Amino acid sequence: MINFENMDQAQLVNTLAELTEKYKEYAAMGLALDMSRGKPGGGQLCTSDPMLDVLRSDSDMNTENGFDARNYGLFDGIPECKRLFADILETTPDNVIVLGNSSLSIMFDFVSQCMTHGAGGEPWISQGKIKFACPVPGYDRHFSILEYFGIEMVNVPMNSGGPDMDMLEELVKDPSVKGMICVPKYSNPTGITFSDDAVRRIAAMKPAAKDFRIIWDNAYVLHDLGEESDRLLEILSECEKNGSGDMVFEVASSSKMTYPGAGVAALASSKNNLDFIRKRLFVQTIGHDKVNQLRHARFFGGIDGLKAHMKLQAEHLAPRFQIVFDKLRESFGENGIASWFEPRGGYFVNLEVPENCAKRAISLCKAAGVTLTGVGAAFPYGKDPGDSNIRIAPTYPKTDELSAAMDVLCLCVKIAYIEKNSKQKLLP
Repeated sequence: MINFENMDQAQLVNTLAELTEKYKEYAAMGLALDMSRGKPGGGQLCTSDPMLDVLRSDSDMNTENGFDARNYGLFDGIPECKRLFADILETTPDNVIVLGNSSLSIMFDFVSQCMTHGAGGEPWISQGKIKFACPVPGYDRHFSILEYFGIEMVNVPMNSGGPDMDMLEELVKDPSVKGMICVPKYSNPTGITFSDDAVRRIAAMKPAAKDFRIIWDNAYVLHDLGEESDRLLEILSECEKNGSGDMVFEVASSSKMTYPGAGVAALASSKNNLDFIRKRLFVQTIGHDKVNQLRHARFFGGIDGLKAHMKLQAEHLAPRFQIVFDKLRESFGENGIASWFEPRGGYFVNLEVPENCAKRAISLCKAAGVTLTGVGAAFPYGKDPGDSNIRIAPTYPKTDELSAAMDVLCLCVKIAYIEKNSKQKLLP
């Protein structure tokens, strides 16, 4: 393997010329490869197709409590679906509300409710400038919600066990800090799962703001890639132990378990929070798609059936992640110009390249027909302070396409690095 760090100027220039010729070969192929979002691939989606026949072959459309799922009512979810999500989130059905198809919509509505009606106190919008702690790199959609409502975002760096807890504990001493938003298991995009210590310290926090709320987006709670998986400590009971049961608002969905856009989403929180949310829901809706809730509940038949289904999904995902790991090791395993974490689940691989190289590498990839997540997307306001973060989404492409896309990406990172150090450019 070539060690670029030990090259003199002449060697850098010669290597850049060689890599540029290789890049031109890829650019001439007319590639159209997409690694921009964490979307399920076609084969993965097919694992859920039998669900479409569940109700067709069963004329009984009543829920387990005798309610006709085709009608109005049960606006906070059918009982069997509540129980399923309670098992997913390791809580009780009394702590769960099942809603529509989108956890992102649930989070948006919750922030909106806090802005206009508060979180157990004065509306946030009446309290002047408010702030949220945002572990970074993080999920761009979270940041979009906060930016939409004019909430100032404060970066909290992620480490190997979750957010920098010393920084977070200091930050919440500011009463203008009203919350934190995060993906605690197989975090998007780092793939890191919060350690037990981090979860306990989060649950034990005593923020200066009494209306401080944590949006705990447990998007990848069952999305393991193999038998060895991460274990996330359950947050709601930890908060209860610390007398802070109202602090956490947890969400999850089946969007990446069955069909994005046609799944089921749920939230879990304290009785106080759920009662407040139900008051809004009573005005907002007469009911969500209970037929879809029933379809999901019967298809899985319970948490064991769901876990078996997720193993089928892992059979599609694990080889794709392995391609990414293999290509990164092959290209950067010994030369030290890039680093990455190999998660045991989730949907992303986080690649850290040298400072001031990510934007150039992503631009070169796009010109060669490989689309990646936008520059800075994993940071609030789209501003990556080091211009060094690249999010890899390996789930959607076919394996041969993914392999080619990774070859292009690794090549472009090398070119960006050598351009920076040789102060020469052979490509526009």
